[in-house]
Amino acid sequence: MAFRTFTRSPVNTPVVVKLPAWRRRVLLVSVLLGFAALLGRGIYLQGIHKKFLQDKGDARYSRNLVLTSQRGKITDRNGELLATSTPVESVWASPPDVKIDAAQTKQIAGLLNLKVDDVKKKLANSEREFVYLKRRISPELAAKVMKLGIPGIDLQREYKRYYPAGDVTAHMVGFTGPGDKGAGDRGLEGFELQKNSSLSGIDGGRRVIKDRSGRIIEDLQAVKVPQDGRDVTLSIDLRIQYLAHRELVKAVEANKAAAGAVVVLDAKSGEVLAIANVPTYNPNNPVNIKGKTRNRAIVDTFEPGSTLKSVTVAAALESGKYTPETKIQTAPGSFSIGPATVRDSHPHGILTVAEVLQKSSNVGTSKITLTLDKQYMWSIYNELGLGHVEGIGFPGEASGRLRPYKTWRPIEQATMSFGHGISLTLLQLARLYTVFANEGELRPISLLKLTEMPIGQQVFSAATANHVKDMLELVVQPGGTAVRAQVLGYRVGGKTGTAHKLGERGYVADKYVASFVGMAPASDPRFIIAVIIDEPSGGAYFGGTVAAPVFSTIMSDTLRLYAVPQDAPNNNVVLESNDEDVKEGI
Repeated sequence: MAFRTFTRSPVNTPVVVKLPAWRRRVLLVSVLLGFAALLGRGIYLQGIHKKFLQDKGDARYSRNLVLTSQRGKITDRNGELLATSTPVESVWASPPDVKIDAAQTKQIAGLLNLKVDDVKKKLANSEREFVYLKRRISPELAAKVMKLGIPGIDLQREYKRYYPAGDVTAHMVGFTGPGDKGAGDRGLEGFELQKNSSLSGIDGGRRVIKDRSGRIIEDLQAVKVPQDGRDVTLSIDLRIQYLAHRELVKAVEANKAAAGAVVVLDAKSGEVLAIANVPTYNPNNPVNIKGKTRNRAIVDTFEPGSTLKSVTVAAALESGKYTPETKIQTAPGSFSIGPATVRDSHPHGILTVAEVLQKSSNVGTSKITLTLDKQYMWSIYNELGLGHVEGIGFPGEASGRLRPYKTWRPIEQATMSFGHGISLTLLQLARLYTVFANEGELRPISLLKLTEMPIGQQVFSAATANHVKDMLELVVQPGGTAVRAQVLGYRVGGKTGTAHKLGERGYVADKYVASFVGMAPASDPRFIIAVIIDEPSGGAYFGGTVAAPVFSTIMSDTLRLYAVPQDAPNNNVVLESNDEDVKEGI
């Protein structure tokens, strides 16, 4: 039997295990690739795509604070405030930074008169960095909100527009509303809209870093100072504006009319001293204002009726074919032109040209105009601005309607002579009468205060204009159609107008536009006032009965307010016993 000998290894001798060489290489390469990836990512983020991280950081702590500019003021010609901006606060929040509990949510909702759910909804979107909770609240209420000490909620100074005269100047001044994307006010009506670019300022700003509690800890960018808007000075006199508004409201209510308007002009400069409209609205709280915001005196057109007869008479005198004493046969009170017939409200017989205007004879003016060339008549209307926009720079300004003379038929030329078949605005009518107040010179109109006397356009000779001005005085005296337009202590000249309203199928039998336009003192006219009462339904509808008294009261107060010297004795007002029956042709 064979024996094998074993040799025992020493007790703690380590066993050496050799690993494959490729595993070491793989591990080394993996570590190096990891470092390379981290290095590449760092270079990418810090060098190439660093804006991403910067934006994220800025979104957390950097804020652009808007420094709101103040909108310019609107004043009347004497510096009285018509529109101004008062400081208010707006409460805003940065949802990611807001730390608020249920009790604070309820408190802030109560202070801001909001629903709790609405507050939660605004603060729920953590991706938004800016959201308004409530805009334009009083500084006192804002202080109560900030006293809650809620992180992420702050204030922004803004301005709220205020209109001291309220509904009295609403149609001229207009009103504003919030701008786009939270910007400052923008004009929506009137001169707030027309002069928006001038009134609006340029907001400033500063860029800051805030901590988690919303406290500013560093300014990143210097303050950009806000630039306030420029002030605008209107031509209106607030004192006369109040007078015009008061008397117009009375007249519209007394005559149960649908609407009314008044224009007061400085006869020499053409500046508009007052424009009143009814119905009106409160620009401080412009709600339920549909149909009330139109400045009817500027944007609405109407057929002027007999107020245009003064132009027909002036054109006749200027042509050389007529004098104030030329006689016109108006009997039997009607005049046929083809199949149509022109009528007077009362038959008058033979009238002079002056009496045609005084009695407001449709037959007389029709016979006069048909002896004049229609192109000549069109040129007179055109020179007086009919059918043209005045260019006064008011939103929605209307041009009126004046058809080309080549399309006129004889009956149309006749009806235009007494204000039918032609349309204009009340402001155009008032301006038209500046030719009779300034020896034939038509003055431009301005809604802004002027520093220099404007240059007008000579339409009629001084002799013609003065003849017509004398005739307009007869209209206001006994025997004329506007005895109720007389003013104690002053000579007055003017003309009434009464016209049927146009409907969808022609003239409406029982709807009228009553108007009056006149000037005083007639010896040297200082003011021109035009009045229109739309659809009077209280029983009276003639211009001499409905519109002339409004003129008289406003003119009387305006003359005395400006201390214009009297040109007549204090007993000059003479009313006829049957003045209710003094009518004009319509």
